[in-house]
Amino acid sequence: MDLFTGPDTPAARAAHDVCHEHSEPWLRNHSLRAYSWAAAHAAAHGIDHDAELLYVAALLHDLALTPAFDSHRLPFEEAGGRLAKVFATGAGWAATRRDRLAEVIVLHMRDDVPADQDPESHLLQVAVSADVSGRRLDQFPDTFKTELLHRFPRLGFAPAFLDRTRDQAERKPDCAAADLFRAGWESRVLNNPLDPPTATPTS
Repeated sequence: MDLFTGPDTPAARAAHDVCHEHSEPWLRNHSLRAYSWAAAHAAAHGIDHDAELLYVAALLHDLALTPAFDSHRLPFEEAGGRLAKVFATGAGWAATRRDRLAEVIVLHMRDDVPADQDPESHLLQVAVSADVSGRRLDQFPDTFKTELLHRFPRLGFAPAFLDRTRDQAERKPDCAAADLFRAGWESRVLNNPLDPPTATPTS
């Protein structure tokens, strides 16, 4: 299985196109890396999952952080879930599958979900937390991490992502992003081992 390429289905290809058209390069690469982290974790731990559902969720999970799809009222993961349902309707997915897609996207910002209860949500949670804050990075081989960053460079991901999520937290103080900032999450993001250390200015 290729950990860096999604399934070859019409919905997966369309999700890739939507992500590329509407996400800035740093956010697009984060979404592509999210699928790869998830696929690698699934392969290493034998987690059976719906690859198409996981790929589409990974490619669309942060689309509501972009200016075009930002919601002034809903937390970005909830807005993103609703947006993904619209996408899935256009892709011809049944209502239950559309609901699952939205659920996986919403849950990526919630408490951990066990793999045996909801494999796709679990995998996206593992993937996003690894890419954003460095959680569980020691569970992935160094060769995989090197290849992943070569294929999908970070392109200043951490500060750009923090700017977007901080804006969400300030405008929506009851959202999950606001809870993360209150818990000191910003420091973990800035100190993610995937990013080079921030240079200290010299006098």
